Amino acid sequence: MRNSVFLEPEPEVNLYDDTGRSLSQAWDRIRVPIIVPILRFALYVCIAMSVMLFIERVYMAIVIGCVKCLGRKRYTKYNLDAIKEDLEQNRNYPMVLVQIPMFNEKEVYKLSIGAACGLSRPSDRLIVQVLDDSTNEVLRALVELECQRWIEKGVNVKYETRNNRNGYKAGALRDGLKKPYVEDCEFVVIFDADFQPEEDFLWRTVPYLLENPELALVQARWKFVNANECLMTRLQEMSLDYHFSVEQEVGSSTCSFFGFNGTAGVWRIQAVSDAGGWKDRTTVEDMDLAVRASLKGWKFIFVGDLSVKNELPSTFKAYRFQQHRWSCGPANLFRKMFKEILLCERVSIWKKFHVIYAFFFVRKIVAHWVTFFFYCIVIPATILVPEVHLPKPIAVYPPATITLLNAASTPRSLHLLVFWILFENVMSLHRSKAAIIGLLEASRVNEWIVTEKLGNALKQKYSIPKVSKRPGSRIAERIHFLELIMGMYMLHCAFYNLIFANDHFFIYPLLQAGAFFIIGLGYIGTIVPT
Repeated sequence: MRNSVFLEPEPEVNLYDDTGRSLSQAWDRIRVPIIVPILRFALYVCIAMSVMLFIERVYMAIVIGCVKCLGRKRYTKYNLDAIKEDLEQNRNYPMVLVQIPMFNEKEVYKLSIGAACGLSRPSDRLIVQVLDDSTNEVLRALVELECQRWIEKGVNVKYETRNNRNGYKAGALRDGLKKPYVEDCEFVVIFDADFQPEEDFLWRTVPYLLENPELALVQARWKFVNANECLMTRLQEMSLDYHFSVEQEVGSSTCSFFGFNGTAGVWRIQAVSDAGGWKDRTTVEDMDLAVRASLKGWKFIFVGDLSVKNELPSTFKAYRFQQHRWSCGPANLFRKMFKEILLCERVSIWKKFHVIYAFFFVRKIVAHWVTFFFYCIVIPATILVPEVHLPKPIAVYPPATITLLNAASTPRSLHLLVFWILFENVMSLHRSKAAIIGLLEASRVNEWIVTEKLGNALKQKYSIPKVSKRPGSRIAERIHFLELIMGMYMLHCAFYNLIFANDHFFIYPLLQAGAFFIIGLGYIGTIVPT
C-alpha cells in the first residue's frame, strides 16, 4: 500500500485584518511624536480664541444691560418731535433719493417698488431710483412697466439700467449717484429688492441727520416676514436678532460705529462722497463704505425700534452662498484696510482698537474659527488622542455662556437652542473656509451670487401656493460632500468614545454627526422642485 503524505492546511490570510492592523500600528507610531504636539498646540490656540470671543460677548452683554437699565439708547436722546414739527411748519423738506438695486428679482420687484413709492413724502422732494441690472429682457420690461405705473400715479420714479454688471451692487449704486438729477439730493436711502419699508420710514430716520451734521448714517433693523417658513429660517432669525439687538446697538452706543447692513439705511450723500464713494474691491461694499466713512470722522446711529420687513433665504443653497459672501468679504476687507485703519490719525486709539480687534478680528474671523476648528475638529480629536487633555470647563462654560447670551435676543425660539447650536456648527465649516479665502485672497474671493428670493411675502399677500418641502430637486444638487465627510469624522469619534471611554461625551459628536448628515443630504430649508 502506497504511503500517503498528509499536508497541514495553510492558514487563511485575511487582508482586512492585516490592513486594519497595519493602519493601527501606523497610527500608534505617529500619534505620540507627531499628532500629540500638533493637537496640543491647536488646542491652546483654540482656547485662546475661545476666551477672546467669550470676553467680547460678555462685554457686549454688559453694555446692553447698562443701556437698557438706564434707558440710554443713543437714538432716544434726540428730540425728533421738535424737528418734525419744524419741518411741517416751514415745509422745508430735504430732497431724498431712494435707491433700489435689483438683479432678476422676479418674485419681489413689485413689493419693493410699491413700498418705496408709498413712503410718506411730498412727491417733489422724493426720487425713487430703480437700478435694474437684470439679464432677463422680459423681466426688465415688467420692472419698467411697474415703474411707469407709479409714474402715472404722480411718483417721481427713475428706471435705470446698465449694459454690464461691473462692480455688481456697488457699481449700480455708484452709477446711480452720478445721474444729473441726484445733484439736488441731500440724503440717499437704500433698500434691497425684498425690503418693504413702512410709509413713515423717512419721518423716523431723516430728522436725525437734519440736526446732527456729524451723522452720516441712520440704520434700521430688519424684520423677517418668512421667519416661520421652516426650521432654517427660525435659526437664522436667532443669529440676526442678536446681530441687531446687541452688536449694532453696542457699536452705536459706544463708538458711533457699526457695519452698514447694505440696506434699510439712510446715508448723507456728502459723507458717501467724502469717504470715496462706493467701491467694488470686496463683496461687502456696504461695510467697506462704513469703515472708510468712520475713518473720516463721520458717526453712525442705529435705530433699534424701527424695523423694515424683508425675506430670509429659505433654501440651503441660497443661504450657503450668502454666508460665503458675508464671511469672505469682511476677512478680505480686513486684509485690505488693516494698515489704513492703524495709521489713521482722525480717529481715537479706542475706536481703532474697536474696529480692528472687536469688529473685524473677533467677530468676523475668530468667531467662525472657534466654532469650527475648536468644536468640530479639535475637541472631537481629543477623543481619539487621549494623551491631549481637554479642560472640560473651557470646553463647556464659555460656549454655554455665549449660546445663552445669543438666545436671549429671540426668546420665542429658546426651545430651538440645541438645533441652533448644531446648525451654527455646520455653517461654521463654510464660514471658516470663506474667511480663509478672504484673508488669502484665494479663488472665489470676489464671487458674487445674488441671494435667491422666493417671494414669501408675495405668497402671503396673494395666496400663491407655498413652496414644496418635499425632495423634488436633483440629487446631485442636494448632496454636500464636505458635510458628509465631517459627519463621518464626528460619527467615528462618537463611536470611539462610546466603546473605549467611561464618560458620556459621545452624545455631542453623535448629535453633531446627525446634523452634518442631515444638511449634507440636503434635508434642510425649503426644497424647490425643478
